[in-house]
Amino acid sequence: MKTSSFLIASLVAGSFAYSGGAAAQADSVEAGEKLYNSTCVACHGADGKGKLPGVPDFTKSDGRLTKSDDVLVTNIMEGFKSPGSSMAMPAKGGISSLTKEQAGAIVQYMRQAFASN
Repeated sequence: MKTSSFLIASLVAGSFAYSGGAAAQADSVEAGEKLYNSTCVACHGADGKGKLPGVPDFTKSDGRLTKSDDVLVTNIMEGFKSPGSSMAMPAKGGISSLTKEQAGAIVQYMRQAFASN
């Protein structure tokens, strides 16, 4: 009986932790969307397909979003120039106060909005 009670208590606690994590992730995605739409959209477009020559198309199944979160956050924080592009994305997307956490939120938003299923 003690084992059953412990198991039930663990499952209930786990479900609360999971729902809290899901809420935190939703907040992060929402924050990422706001940042993306205030800055990134100028070059990458609202649809993630890129508005300028050489800007990556985030909707391609073999595109930039196949990279790890760490790589994408580093690209945002340090800037990045796509092969064949005539211009580079500035470090922090041009937002000098951008944090790694905010860059991570942008990545989460892009994955949700543009990644191929």
